[in-house]
Amino acid sequence: MELLNIFEGDKEKQVIYFKELVKYRMPFGKYKGILLTDLPVSYVEWFSKKGFPQGKLGEYLQTIYVIKTNGLEALLQSIKKTIPKP
Repeated sequence: MELLNIFEGDKEKQVIYFKELVKYRMPFGKYKGILLTDLPVSYVEWFSKKGFPQGKLGEYLQTIYVIKTNGLEALLQSIKKTIPKP
């Protein structure tokens, strides 16, 4: 996945992607059940070095990695505020 492709094209798909991203929880490991947006940057960096999982989880973790390592967490927080609480 090329991260920049997320930002090209259909704005509605971009909104859906990020709304799904901020609700996605880690399905396994030490941080099982934690929102991906709340993972420590060190954990996401570890995946960057060892290799991201396949599929949607891997794509989301790559996105989180880019956001966190570039100091863009405020972007995630603003999106989280638009999601209704369960």
